[in-house]
Amino acid sequence: MPTVLIVDDSAMDRRLAGGLLERNDNWIINYASNAEEAIASFSEEKPDIVLTDLQMPDMNGLELLDAIRELSELTPVVLMTARGNEETAVSALEQGAASYVPKSRLAMDLEETLEKVLAVSGEVKSQSLLMEHLTHHNVEFSLINDPKLIPAAVHYLQKVASYMDFYEQAQRLRIGVALEEALLNAYFHGNLEVSSKLREQDHAEFYELAEKRRVEDPYCSRRIIVKATINSEKAEYIIEDQGPGFDVQEIPDATDESNLERPCGRGILLIRTFMDEVNYNDKGNQITMIKYKVNSHKDDE
Repeated sequence: MPTVLIVDDSAMDRRLAGGLLERNDNWIINYASNAEEAIASFSEEKPDIVLTDLQMPDMNGLELLDAIRELSELTPVVLMTARGNEETAVSALEQGAASYVPKSRLAMDLEETLEKVLAVSGEVKSQSLLMEHLTHHNVEFSLINDPKLIPAAVHYLQKVASYMDFYEQAQRLRIGVALEEALLNAYFHGNLEVSSKLREQDHAEFYELAEKRRVEDPYCSRRIIVKATINSEKAEYIIEDQGPGFDVQEIPDATDESNLERPCGRGILLIRTFMDEVNYNDKGNQITMIKYKVNSHKDDE
């Protein structure tokens, strides 16, 4: 079972987050009431993931994030945010946080968010000599509407990037999170046409409708097309669904205070923060995401 370290100066909020995870007996949970305790616990217990509040005395969540990354770049840090912390949350994502969960949505999103981050944070296994010399990779998938294929596709694309020594491990984690968000958008909102507004209103009904449509016409015949090109300079990922598309101009500003706590806003924010370039086609059913290699020409511009 994965171990999570929950850090919050509020005893009530610590127990709330821990209690939500304890419901399914899938987690080993450690607690810390401040950053100093968290660092001591981290050094001793080596958790698989850290869940921390942003606003804490002495050392806040951003400073704790930096301290954790110095101890281990491989351990993902997820933030718990309260209304009014929007700018700080964006800064934390830019500094290396893997994701965030608004405290107002802990009951609905906490476990799912941690599981998604962990799904793309596994350390890459030993590399073969041949794959270490890979210089160009071009691949295309046509995925049926099966949610189990999404983490598998993300893992594969991360593995290729690791063979080519394209990113440091912390970057691969963040790119994996962005890829998964884009694939989930293509699956739920594109092919199955399940609105994110429904998820805000009724979490269970959102997933029930998606499962129902997954085996119904015309949704069941649609595919998610995934194209990836990785070379010595950049990685380009194109994800296209076969749904009706949407008006790209209607994408909400995820950094706006009124949108940051919405589920749809979080995914868009993660994608735009973790990728160097993000573009949509005119129809709105295809997203192109580009990440330039560290020390490539893009960094010198």
